[in-house]
Amino acid sequence: MRKNIYVDIHLLQDVPPANLNRDDTGSPKSARYGGVDRLRVSSQAWKRATRKHFEERMDPQMLGIRTRRVREILTDALVAGDVPADVAKEIVTELLSQIKLTAGKKESESAYLLFFSRPQIALLVDEVTARREQWADPKSLASEIDMPRILGRGHSLDVALFGRMVADLAEINVDAAAQVSHALATHAAPTQFDYFTAVDDAQQRDESGAGMIGTVEFNSATLYRFATVNVPALIENMDDEAAAIAGLEQFVRSFVSSMPSGKQNTFAAHTRPGLVLVAVRSDQPVNYMSAFEKPVQAGQTGYMLASVKALSSFVTGEGARWGDVPMFTALSCATGLADAAVELGTSSSFEEVVQGMCAAVGEALRHG
Repeated sequence: MRKNIYVDIHLLQDVPPANLNRDDTGSPKSARYGGVDRLRVSSQAWKRATRKHFEERMDPQMLGIRTRRVREILTDALVAGDVPADVAKEIVTELLSQIKLTAGKKESESAYLLFFSRPQIALLVDEVTARREQWADPKSLASEIDMPRILGRGHSLDVALFGRMVADLAEINVDAAAQVSHALATHAAPTQFDYFTAVDDAQQRDESGAGMIGTVEFNSATLYRFATVNVPALIENMDDEAAAIAGLEQFVRSFVSSMPSGKQNTFAAHTRPGLVLVAVRSDQPVNYMSAFEKPVQAGQTGYMLASVKALSSFVTGEGARWGDVPMFTALSCATGLADAAVELGTSSSFEEVVQGMCAAVGEALRHG
């Protein structure tokens, strides 16, 4: 039985005026915590941003796809593998019946999104093309292919990290190896409003007034972000230890560097975390949001510095109270924050943090 190994990622990130993650009315998402209203960015929004970051730095064919167009994608993949179109459609129909995929309102779509790995599509194509002599009998061919088995092992990094839930067939569910918290302001951060006007470029000299008037809601805050990865679970999901460790490294890089895309054309709120704290633990994941249950006050130094001080004090106190010491911790701070975070460790470059984390995980696995 492999020991527990968790990688916790703690971030403090300043976000200038922005609307990264809207609710159904267009307002920035929010939450009431510690008695005050705060800016919130949902875990779903940051997980999607992380997945998009993967796509920019990894071969997309090695990642997953979340879609209702499962039938269309599988059929196209088989046709690209030289399977006749009519045969491909019949085979896909039979295969999807194995996983009891509920049809949607459109015949070509499923009732819900299915998250699966592109390498699994390639495996399916190989299984079908290896049975070329059976193409004349698609139903018999499909009966020899175990679709739940194909979808149930060797998951791509994003599926392995974020999991999959299929109500119709629990057999192909994937327990997520990563958990991501909702990012939350460390302080009170009520929504603000921007009144704007747009000028009609073709307006005549004798015409007055704006061509358009409206408001945009936005917010700004210092956010606390947290994610944790269960390393043994990631290895099990990917069925490849080396690939899982490489994937863990990529997740840390992408989670830290990614940014949700909401209203970025309007606000261009592309920032990097001011503080990155990574811990490798053998006991349990620990979210430090409780450090900010009492809202941080900016004073004359701003929210970021005050948040770093609050986090440092809380982590030090909790370590003494519980007596737990992570197997490894590493810290990277922006200029001007290192002194306030000295109790958390010596600040180093982000690259050194990532490499140190990978080495610590590798050492823990060797002695597991």
